[in-house]
Amino acid sequence: MSRQARWYTLLGLVFFIVLEALLAAAIVWWPSFAENVKTLKTMAAPLPWLREQIELMESTGVSGYVVGQHYFKACNTLGAAAAVLFAINAVAGEAHRGTLEIWMGRPVSRTRITTERYVGGLLAIVVPVFLSSATIPALLATVDATMTYGELALCSIHSSLFLACIYTTTFLWSAMDSQPLKIAVGMLFFSVFQFSIYVVKTITHYSLFRIVDLEQFIRITIDDELKVWIELGMVGYCAAVYAGALWVVHRRVP
Repeated sequence: MSRQARWYTLLGLVFFIVLEALLAAAIVWWPSFAENVKTLKTMAAPLPWLREQIELMESTGVSGYVVGQHYFKACNTLGAAAAVLFAINAVAGEAHRGTLEIWMGRPVSRTRITTERYVGGLLAIVVPVFLSSATIPALLATVDATMTYGELALCSIHSSLFLACIYTTTFLWSAMDSQPLKIAVGMLFFSVFQFSIYVVKTITHYSLFRIVDLEQFIRITIDDELKVWIELGMVGYCAAVYAGALWVVHRRVP
């Protein structure tokens, strides 16, 4: 295994451990949530969007609670941050360290070395989402609840594609720039801005997080299917943006 592959494996492992720890804690807390949900709604009264989230989880039971805690909260927030951090150094990091000429001077095509780096980071984001989701039925068994692997797989696909869009966008910026810190600050600021408008009812529909909010994941578990046009749209976006990143890398001068 190459040093680069080991690095991405380590990043993915850390991401998985964090997701799994949050997931386990959330499921352990499920009985307490179900018992005290009325109190929680009262406490959330000053924040209408939060109260609506709690009411949605209450009305849909354990499945709504799990997708809210795992996909909407953990994967959206931590996943978005991880997607940015895993991509910022892809090309910009080499330029910042002064090793871009060495990286591009390897006896392999730029397409190959760029693709290897892109796929490595992408897998470090996506695989932990699926692996942590696969443990949900076993964790739920400890609190006498259940969810099917099928609905969890669909939710994982939807969540992973959204994170792939964030990762690919950051990867393109990394291919164009030489300052990883600037990219990180810019992308994280954009993510925070998008989430901030999500919680404002009058402008929430302008937020990209509407694509992966609690309502979307609950709909997936109820319908047991994905909206193909949304998923294909995200796949198409990633493909187009990655093609743009390849074009930039091929024309970049070390």
